[in-house]
Amino acid sequence: MLLSHFSPKPPLSLRSFISSSSTSSFSILPRPKSRLYPSSLGKSHFPPSFACRRCCVSSCSSDRVSMESATSSVDAVTADFKNQSLSAEGNGAGKTGGLRLEDLNWDNSFVKILPGDPRSDPLPRQVYHACYTKVSPSAEVENPQLVAWSESVARLLDLELEEFERPDFPLYFSGASLMAGSVPYAQNYGGHQFGSWAGQLGDGRAITLGEVLNSKSERWELQLKGAGKTPYSRFADGLAVLRSSVREFLCSEAMHHLGIPTTRALSLVKTGKFVARDMFYDGNPKDEPGAIVCRVAPSFLRFGSYQLHASRGKEDLEIVRALADYAIRHHFPHIENMTQSESLSFTTGEDEDSVIDLTANKYAAWAVEISERTASLFARWQGVGFTHGVLNTDNMSILGLTIDYGPFGFLDAFDPSFTPNTTDLPGRRYCFANQPDVGLWNIAQFGAALSAAGLINEKEANYAMERYGTKFMDEYQAIMTRKLGIPKYNKQLIGKLLNNMAVDKVDYTNFFRTLSNLKADPNLPEVELLVPLKSVLLDIGKERKEAWTTWVQSYIQELAASGISDEERKVLMNSVNPKYILRNYLCQTAIDAAEVGDYSEVRRLLKLVERPYDEQPGMEKYARLPPAWAYRPGVCMLSCSS
Repeated sequence: MLLSHFSPKPPLSLRSFISSSSTSSFSILPRPKSRLYPSSLGKSHFPPSFACRRCCVSSCSSDRVSMESATSSVDAVTADFKNQSLSAEGNGAGKTGGLRLEDLNWDNSFVKILPGDPRSDPLPRQVYHACYTKVSPSAEVENPQLVAWSESVARLLDLELEEFERPDFPLYFSGASLMAGSVPYAQNYGGHQFGSWAGQLGDGRAITLGEVLNSKSERWELQLKGAGKTPYSRFADGLAVLRSSVREFLCSEAMHHLGIPTTRALSLVKTGKFVARDMFYDGNPKDEPGAIVCRVAPSFLRFGSYQLHASRGKEDLEIVRALADYAIRHHFPHIENMTQSESLSFTTGEDEDSVIDLTANKYAAWAVEISERTASLFARWQGVGFTHGVLNTDNMSILGLTIDYGPFGFLDAFDPSFTPNTTDLPGRRYCFANQPDVGLWNIAQFGAALSAAGLINEKEANYAMERYGTKFMDEYQAIMTRKLGIPKYNKQLIGKLLNNMAVDKVDYTNFFRTLSNLKADPNLPEVELLVPLKSVLLDIGKERKEAWTTWVQSYIQELAASGISDEERKVLMNSVNPKYILRNYLCQTAIDAAEVGDYSEVRRLLKLVERPYDEQPGMEKYARLPPAWAYRPGVCMLSCSS
């Protein structure tokens, strides 16, 4: 197989860097010995010309963190959702000068430029020498209903908010009717699953409607997940259920408002039909309500899009190049326009052959940027305690977006070995602590595909992996420093903290939010040190109190040295430590209501996660620890079935 053409050096391990906890003592991959010294930049990070472009995807912006104080009461919020409807009066929609569905500017460059399948039927099969198959949505619908919608995504598309009121909106976004200008297709890709090459995978239940260009010339692909069979469905039905669709819709928007790059979600439609699913894989399937999410992203290209063609032989290697050229032209245009004057030259060793000039090979520059975007994404996941349960290479976006929300979960009690995927439980390959190393392993596989196609050489592939490690470490340090409100990164302090949190199963989100209440007063009596943390340090004995007291004393010394007032630090810390995350039990409550036709909790949660850093008076119950029932078998976080 051509993927073996290039055998990259084993990527570095990031585990020991993150924590000194004994739970993180092993590593997937050993660290290489080379170091980077950019020849024209000294020991600096990636050049400013790249740094400012790297986060060009709108999801990356950290400016979304709202610092406004909340004014709504719980009664007002409850009344708002009780009366919510699709009318302009009910949801705040009005004439905004936006577009109607008929006026969307479809471009469809993917199907125009890249080779496609000559067949358009959904019969499961191997599809060769093609990046996609044109196939129409086929999910059965019966009086489909709009469950929830994102106004902020509508604005990305320049879509008039009143369009959500249209009686035919659920028809268009369940795939029952096609919009004029749409050219639907399913993408062909492969990937490594749990470390093993799986061959062709592809969009088995996701059908892209096409690409829309907005007034800023931004490109947005619209994709229906659960829209029916495609040639890549294999033995599945191509459908999705309300349970998983609610989770994907809400988490896509929650991640965006946390400031984490992600695919977005425009709408969630209940199809009115039922889908059989065996949630527990015990031979007892049951009927569940069907649903379809309209996902939105600049591109749904993933690592596996390149891997599949690199694995198939000489004829398909040109497709790897065509896909790379397409991605650079439409999503990384600054790389296309690089010149030698940018001096992107780097030294990776002592000999003359160790210089890497990224302006001499746009594919190498592109691979490095993808590597750095991926590293940044994984560092941000660590910052909010998010665990992606299926980090196969087919679920890795080339844009550095969180993509494909199957099993996922946010940490409640801090546990480095946490995984939300029952399939992953034996080896915990994709557990929280492993994810940075897994990202690096996946980058190595992506580099192997590009190398097999002759786009980059071994030295350039290794450099991309090196940049992943450096970028991840830089971002992780910065994130943890901001979370603690300390002036500079302190590995020993943070390592001891994470170890304490793991021992006492401390709630990850609530702890960091509460930490901002500590006062930087080294003269506080020892008996008062833990008082501000009383609500998050539950049921700890004398020995553990001593351990925490010692840590808090060290922490206060760091704070006192910063010279920042307690009030200013609290504001800064609360701007990066969310109060509200999409806890699993909150999702389950919304799902239970939605399955009997009450969508108010789904909509309420959407409003909640749109302001995760705000206090939102009256909504404190949504920040509470999970109730006892949330730990019962069958709560949907641990189910892959969708």
